[in-house]
Amino acid sequence: MRLTLLKIRVMWRRFRHGADQPAQNPLQYQHRVETLMHRANPDACWQERANWLMDVAEWLRHASTVTLQGEAARLYVKNQRLLYLLDWLDAHRDERRRVRLTLQKSLREAAGPELFCATGLPGKHAFFGELYEHLISKLLPALPARMDLSNLITSMFPDPADAQWLAGLDAAVLTRIWKLCGDDGINHTYAQQIDEALTHLVTDIVATGISADFHHRILPRMPLPATPFMALRRELEAYLMAHPQDISALRSVRMLIAVCQAQTDKIYAHLDEYGVSLGLVYGVERMRAQLARMSRLLEMRSAAADAAQGAGHMQALLVDLIHAHHQRSSLSGLFQRSFSLLARKMVERNADHGEQYIARDKAAYRIMQQAAYRGGVVIAFTVCIKFLLAGIGLAGFFDGLFASLNYALGFILIQAVGGILAARQPAVTAPALAAKMGSLDSADGLRALVHEIALLLRSQSVALFGNLIAVIPAMTVISLGVALFSGAPMLTPDNAQASLQSLSALGPTALYAALTGVLLWLASLAAGYADNWFALRRLCESLTYQRRLVHALGAARTARFALWLEKHIAGVAGNLAIGVLLGMTPVLAQFFGLPLDVRHVTLSAGTLAAAAASLGAPVVLSSQFWLAVAGIVVTGILNVGVAFSCALALAMRARNVPARVRRMVLRMVWRRFGAAPLAFLSPTWSTEQQTSQSAIITRGTTGEQ
Repeated sequence: MRLTLLKIRVMWRRFRHGADQPAQNPLQYQHRVETLMHRANPDACWQERANWLMDVAEWLRHASTVTLQGEAARLYVKNQRLLYLLDWLDAHRDERRRVRLTLQKSLREAAGPELFCATGLPGKHAFFGELYEHLISKLLPALPARMDLSNLITSMFPDPADAQWLAGLDAAVLTRIWKLCGDDGINHTYAQQIDEALTHLVTDIVATGISADFHHRILPRMPLPATPFMALRRELEAYLMAHPQDISALRSVRMLIAVCQAQTDKIYAHLDEYGVSLGLVYGVERMRAQLARMSRLLEMRSAAADAAQGAGHMQALLVDLIHAHHQRSSLSGLFQRSFSLLARKMVERNADHGEQYIARDKAAYRIMQQAAYRGGVVIAFTVCIKFLLAGIGLAGFFDGLFASLNYALGFILIQAVGGILAARQPAVTAPALAAKMGSLDSADGLRALVHEIALLLRSQSVALFGNLIAVIPAMTVISLGVALFSGAPMLTPDNAQASLQSLSALGPTALYAALTGVLLWLASLAAGYADNWFALRRLCESLTYQRRLVHALGAARTARFALWLEKHIAGVAGNLAIGVLLGMTPVLAQFFGLPLDVRHVTLSAGTLAAAAASLGAPVVLSSQFWLAVAGIVVTGILNVGVAFSCALALAMRARNVPARVRRMVLRMVWRRFGAAPLAFLSPTWSTEQQTSQSAIITRGTTGEQ
């Protein structure tokens, strides 16, 4: 309510004044400026002078939080205050002299290369070290301002928007500011600091570039003295000893910086072969940032002779320092920088594995259907073992442990016999779909993408229906066989009724099914991570030439085993992960007092078949049975939908697909589904349907564009 009244007050003032620019009277600044400038004291300690500078910056950049004005109006207020401050100092010579002495003494005492070679750049710590430092800085109170210009500037400009304001200052204002706080001695001091910063940066770059992780990935292989990083240090030393205006020496340094940047690009290009690690990605990003900072410092050093040009470069560097500092101090920025490439490579690996689960013709459709049948039969035996373990009555942890082993072994057996498990495919095939989103700038690209989505969903449907068609009769036969040979049904009437009630669509089945979809997606991430880890550790090569394995199996068998493991490691890891997640999640939830469970569509269908076989044919006429059937339908939809959505969202973010394109694709898919829903389920359609659907897609594409 108070905020609304303040907004009304602002609008009333605008209506009365009728001015487009914010109503700011410079005379109202006089008292505040006099108070601030009288506090300037060149004889004060560093801490007092630093606090005074931060107070001046706070007043200059202050803008009312309760305002309806735009960013342009706020920039106008800041510029107006800065101009008034400079004019006031020009009119008061004694105060100007005291302020100038205070500024110059602070700049001399705080001089150091850290401002140029450390501010805004990733630290020497790896990802987890940086994360620890970020958390400590958020939780503990800030340290007093040290005698360090880097900390002082970042404290004076704590808002990322300050960089935009400083970038907008014109040359005349910059010249007045420099006359106020600078002289030839300070200019010479900071020129030396730039040289020291360049030396610091090139030393770190060489140390990283000749390390084992980097040197082994540089192609073509070369001796250490011949690497571009060592050459960069030699050329930089020669340039620092030469005149700043030596064009040939400067050109050599810039050329080697470009060569070093190209080497980092090559390392990125070969991450598919060698795998991705957080430490390596962090080191590459740090080197790229250091090379960019070196380029900026070289521009400043070469422009030092021209005062106007040097002021412009100094302004650009200061803006870069503030922007980089705020980007690095953000936790979200740290996670994005560190995990973006790892996520993209894992997504690309999942995309390679997901291509095999997309049926593109009738033959592939039939093969997938038969694989789904095999998967359903194996799941029937997995459900039987599940009931057997439940009858033993194990303790909570061991119940979850043996359930995890049961699921994992069943899923691995499905992979071994060439079967397919429903609802696990979407998390693997969604990255393959995101890989097709690179050419969406034309109607043909959009049309091809929608066709790919139809193929993918059709493949999901054949796997789902195939599992259900196989697991229900297989489970029924097994239940009847158990009843025939043992004289008792597989489930007691109470247990069968409880199973039907747990599957009901009116209960928490939807929540459990959505949770299971998330677990399926996490299992796909585990599969991608295992594949990346296998490549990163170069286990295929290590196993191929492992002495004991070669001695026991022979060289040929060992090589075949290593290649088989390289091909199937992702599937094995994914099956183990989903088995553990399905088995241990209810146990962990119960430990924390959360009433959570899992619902996988194929396992739930097997449970329903076992319960119906134990209760007999009359159960088909009960409402409880049909509510359980509805629960199976809901479970299948949510398993597939949630897993597919999570995987597709991660894949599109990793590939930087714009939100506008994502919305466009979603609308086109809905239009096609509304026009021909059977196209997402049936393996073939008539030519007339294809023609009509193409016309619908063309109209939709025209409308979107």
